[in-house]
Amino acid sequence: MKFAYDVIVVGAGHAGCEAAAAAANMGSQTLLITMDMNKIAQMSCNPAIGGIAKGQIVREIDALGGYTGIVTDQTAIQFRMLNRSKGPAMWSPRSQSDRQKFILAWRKVLENTKNLYLWQDTVKSLNIEHGRVTGVVTAMNVCFQAPCVVLTNGTFLNGLIHIGRTQLPGGRLAEPASFGLSDQLKELGFTTGRMKTGTPVRIDGRSVHFDEMEEQPGDNDFHKFSYLDFSPRPLKQRSCWICYTNTDVHDVLRADLDQSPLYNGQIKSIGPRYCPSIETKIVNFADKDRHQLFLEPEGEDSQEFYLNGFSSSLPLQTQLAALQKISCLRDVQIYRPGYAIEYDYFDPTQLKPTLETKRIEGLFFAGQINGTTGYEEAAGQGLIAGMNAHLRCHNAQPFTLSRDESYIGVLIDDLINKGVDEPYRMFTSRAEYRILLRQDDADARLTEKSYRAGLATRERYELWKEKENAVEELIAFCQSYPVKARYINAALEQLGTSPLEQGTRLSTLILRPQLGIEQLRPHIPALRTRLEKLPNRQEEIVEAAEIRIKYQGYIEREQQQADKIQRLDNIRISGKFDYSQIQSLSFEARQKLNRIQPETLGQASRIPGVSPSDISVLLVLLGR
Repeated sequence: MKFAYDVIVVGAGHAGCEAAAAAANMGSQTLLITMDMNKIAQMSCNPAIGGIAKGQIVREIDALGGYTGIVTDQTAIQFRMLNRSKGPAMWSPRSQSDRQKFILAWRKVLENTKNLYLWQDTVKSLNIEHGRVTGVVTAMNVCFQAPCVVLTNGTFLNGLIHIGRTQLPGGRLAEPASFGLSDQLKELGFTTGRMKTGTPVRIDGRSVHFDEMEEQPGDNDFHKFSYLDFSPRPLKQRSCWICYTNTDVHDVLRADLDQSPLYNGQIKSIGPRYCPSIETKIVNFADKDRHQLFLEPEGEDSQEFYLNGFSSSLPLQTQLAALQKISCLRDVQIYRPGYAIEYDYFDPTQLKPTLETKRIEGLFFAGQINGTTGYEEAAGQGLIAGMNAHLRCHNAQPFTLSRDESYIGVLIDDLINKGVDEPYRMFTSRAEYRILLRQDDADARLTEKSYRAGLATRERYELWKEKENAVEELIAFCQSYPVKARYINAALEQLGTSPLEQGTRLSTLILRPQLGIEQLRPHIPALRTRLEKLPNRQEEIVEAAEIRIKYQGYIEREQQQADKIQRLDNIRISGKFDYSQIQSLSFEARQKLNRIQPETLGQASRIPGVSPSDISVLLVLLGR
């Protein structure tokens, strides 16, 4: 048993697993400490990965060399590409997973990762010397040493569960809370607050009248999360099911609002605006007489279902009575009720872009400790924190992502510059460069950068290069291949688009909304021959090439805009100014800049309260 490591990661949720795996794969001797090795990467809420913007984050994690996408593909029981009716910038992959197999798959990854060790225990305090972290002390009074520590404590820091007026200390139902760390961090000067999240009731599928529900099957095509996985999905695929609340349900819930911790003053912390409880829905949307609910399977063969849309902290009896007013759930049996949980978080403006704390050297925060919500947001932060913990430990250059490179970059930039006043959830609308940050091109954006940093493997890098070369060659073929009107017009009319008056390039035809490479394949022998020569992942290559052809103008224009903004991010200002003495800055700008201490002028420009004129002042002072 070793007691000294390069990196220690505290907590084995989604952030902790990615952080530990990243640090270990880059070469650091890494220790992952978790309360329960049977709950590694536990899906605390819904058994699903991805969704709007979240799916893009998972694709980015995979492109960087993380494991969330791989594990999700291995345990998927349904896959869907959301927003297919919109443009590709909005396409978002989402997958239901087998909850138990997800845990087992992650544990298999961790236990077989070189340089990575696991320890089951609770961390009660940090060892700090001269402003640097030097290790941790556990509940069993074991002292582990490391120059870098990553805290990924999820909802466990002073966690408190609410079911009606019943309160239980815990990080999840039937799991203990973590005490001691929060108090120590407060004493060290960290700004903290409380947040609230919740989870719905779990339902026994044998008591559900599925014939009265709307079935929602998954997709059956080539899409997956991981760029490495070409095999068929190994598990049996299952449907989700849709039903609705009604006015009778709302009446039952409304009658007991005084029993709701959210409305009787019992909960005083901030909850997620974009994932409200059912009681919040009936209060905030009182004019609506129904709300949509999704019944989602928890496993390949399990009878346990998750009722998405019915998050609640009302008493058990109220939840049950309300559910029985829904026709398809009139005989419902439940495994456990929904509940709310309050927990400590720390203001993320206290972090650097690497997710290292400004106050204590070598200490990193990732996940819900930073005020975020969601497995995907946590995993993305964990990966970046783990990479930078390794790099810091070995005195290497830090690894950061900009807003035009990734949704993970948008997430971290928002956290460290704007902070949070509610649990932060990623949306496509938070990104200025959505056309650049598509789910299909995460490997093109990030794999080479991660490979140069030491995380992405040679195998992953070469696989991406093979795909990239194939995409570029297919685009070049489409842009140069001539199509004559007399040979294609009959096919164009058959495909529901206007005939040509004269010959054109194949790429010009692909620009038409009604047409794509696959639609044209049967009618252009040279194209058919070209596609047959493609390497593995033919469908993925064709999709990537077609998107770049159709949206080339938009992509180039957005890249130009991003390049202009990037110039400010290349101007470093860290440590160059005492902002309180610059009277030409606005008072608010002086306050915000002093508190956040941005590293670049670009970061300063994204701080709320810092105006373009304030940036101009700093440019003048820099001699620019």
